[in-house]
Amino acid sequence: MDKPTDGENKCGPGGRADRVAEASSVGWVAKWPLATAQRAIVMGGGLAMVYTQLTTSPLVVEYARSLGASSLHIGILGALPTGLFFMQFLAALLASRIRYRRWPWFAVSVLQRLTFLPVAFGPIVMPEVSGSTWITLLIVGGMLNHALLHLSTPLWMSWMGDYLPRDGLSRFWGRRHLWQQWTAFASLALAALVFWKSGLAMQNAFAVLMAVGTVLGLVDLLLFLKIDEPPVPRMERTRLRDTFLIPLHDRQFRSYVEYTCFWHFAAMIGAPFIGVYLLEQVGMSLFGVLMLWAISWIGGAMVSDRVGAIADRFGHRPLLIGCTALKSLNMLAMLCTPANPTWAFWFLVPVLMMDAQLNAGINIANQGYLLKYSPSEGRAMFIASGTALAGMVGGVTAILAGYLLTRWSEWSPSIGGYPISGYSMAFALSAGMRLAALGLARRVQEPESHGTRVVLQTVFLEARSTFAELRRGIVLASPGPRMRRIDGKTADGARVHESTSQKRAA
Repeated sequence: MDKPTDGENKCGPGGRADRVAEASSVGWVAKWPLATAQRAIVMGGGLAMVYTQLTTSPLVVEYARSLGASSLHIGILGALPTGLFFMQFLAALLASRIRYRRWPWFAVSVLQRLTFLPVAFGPIVMPEVSGSTWITLLIVGGMLNHALLHLSTPLWMSWMGDYLPRDGLSRFWGRRHLWQQWTAFASLALAALVFWKSGLAMQNAFAVLMAVGTVLGLVDLLLFLKIDEPPVPRMERTRLRDTFLIPLHDRQFRSYVEYTCFWHFAAMIGAPFIGVYLLEQVGMSLFGVLMLWAISWIGGAMVSDRVGAIADRFGHRPLLIGCTALKSLNMLAMLCTPANPTWAFWFLVPVLMMDAQLNAGINIANQGYLLKYSPSEGRAMFIASGTALAGMVGGVTAILAGYLLTRWSEWSPSIGGYPISGYSMAFALSAGMRLAALGLARRVQEPESHGTRVVLQTVFLEARSTFAELRRGIVLASPGPRMRRIDGKTADGARVHESTSQKRAA
């Protein structure tokens, strides 16, 4: 694979950031310098997260259930975020034919942010229309939302990949992810309070929240009008079939695609049904489920910044392996969830907080790998191959799982006289497949990365050192050494720097 040159990676004189202003596609808008633009990218990520959480959280599941949705409908809604990933290939093809990405991305994203408003306000304006009709329109709205989202994603990712400097890229992505996690917590907590305290009916509350999410989502898009855009690097014209297959001809990148495809298959057997399981089988209220989701995001926020630093220091492959190895725990926890809603809530709080930390690791590793190992020529197609194939696999899996769950109640199987829940089977199968995904995670190729054992040893030593400092009260006086030890390099890559006390003595 072609590697970016130093001139492409640097932000100093003669580097990419200096040349971007000369190539800007929106000359009538004054552009921000790199540091300001990075803050805007972080802020925009938080605003976009509000829209994303309000349109993909258990809130939408409960809204669908209030309209009379079945398990098959829930499975289809759960499949939409990944099942429509094929739109990313169309976006990648578009990116290879245009010079600038800003305005196509902006136009598609504005339409995407508006898709949920008709189905949110429709039942209020036209209450005589049947619930089944609105369920169909909700699915159609969700299809448009995610289709347009995936049409815009490769354009935006390739733009950011060409604009942002390589040095510290994963750390920056971790910082952005950190604020997204906190924003997700705040938005879901606010949504829970709206349902708990506002006294609004389900349909009215859903409409209000969709309006808020839409406005903030549009503000996110406006921020990018002041961020510079380098032109799309020219690539040789090839046959359409060859354009799609270029990323898969790269052996290193193909190993990553194989992992993501199997991982989405394993995850989507059970993940889309966690919310509806807690609402239907455990008997949690919508307020309880939304608060559970909101609190879980705090777990991801606690580690995102540090996870980004680890990815920069040790590579993305160790993160994928370590997080994949533990991702079965949430499915196993669902099998052990108490039937009492209150007990289930407190049982799942630490489980889902840990799961959010693992998700943060996987997301940061995925985004960092895609941006680092996709060449500037054809970057959008590499990004689409790394996500779209996996998403389509996950989407088909979720729809089939939803169909089987619908039929499961008709079969009513049992073992030893005890009925077997369809949800239990889905969670158990998903847990087993997630463990199997570990084998493919180990096969991901990243020559520059350290071994997983080295990373785990370093993190363990770091945690032990931190706890020792806490006991002495040193951490209160010097909160910075933790990040410096993770970022610092050692002779063999496995040992952390000397302890804080040794530094002071020296």
